[in-house]
Amino acid sequence: MSTKHLSPKALSDRRLEAVKLRLDGHTVAETAARTGLSAPTVSAAWKAFREGGWEAVPVRPRGRKAGQVERLHAEARQALAARLAEWPEAQVPAWSSRALSDVLEEAGQKVSPRAIDHWLEARDLKPEPMALEALERKRGQAGRWYRQQVAPVLEEVGKAGGNVWQGGVRIARPLQKEPEEASPEPPRYQLYLHGKRGVLYTRVLTTPPMVDDYLALFQRLLDQAEGKPVTLVFHGAWFDPVPEVGRWLQEHPFFRLLPWPVSS
Repeated sequence: MSTKHLSPKALSDRRLEAVKLRLDGHTVAETAARTGLSAPTVSAAWKAFREGGWEAVPVRPRGRKAGQVERLHAEARQALAARLAEWPEAQVPAWSSRALSDVLEEAGQKVSPRAIDHWLEARDLKPEPMALEALERKRGQAGRWYRQQVAPVLEEVGKAGGNVWQGGVRIARPLQKEPEEASPEPPRYQLYLHGKRGVLYTRVLTTPPMVDDYLALFQRLLDQAEGKPVTLVFHGAWFDPVPEVGRWLQEHPFFRLLPWPVSS
């Protein structure tokens, strides 16, 4: 399908719609049919979103100077790694690319969010959001789990005007190395969240997260919700055997934790 007849705004709107459909679990072919875009255009929009977030999806004016995909210098990389190892001072759940860019600029290092996104991807720190809605039609344990445990809670929280988050814990294994590095970075443990519109929030540790790390993450989500209910669909950890987590959940009934099935 040709997009030559579309204005830049119309094309940008369709690219944004394509990303939303892909996040909902639709294939490239299904998304192309729904939006009227070609499959390569859908794939390009999806790639732009993965690399630069929502602001990278609209088409750019011609002649724009390339400056947001610069390779980060050693000082900026060290500063980013140090920040990611800590919790942000602001009441946000973890670090977004925008927050990292802002805090580096305050320290005199101007680095764009998109450059940070590229750096995160090279470090294997850009997990994709879960395609939860696609599980509604899926057979097996994951599909039953979504229909019986997740969907009713999401509906309840939505009616109450609450916040729904996706997140998890994973081991990041960088495949690339910087020119001056003798070897790639060692694996890191990543706590991550996806909020509205798939915005990524992350924290990186050199050792597996402890109970306090998880509880701090849960508390931050609850604090920024301003009294509204919070639901977190979480992948990569099973909390039933952890009494501290059970007690915390009992003490905070407005927080609903939905761990992904172990075998899925």
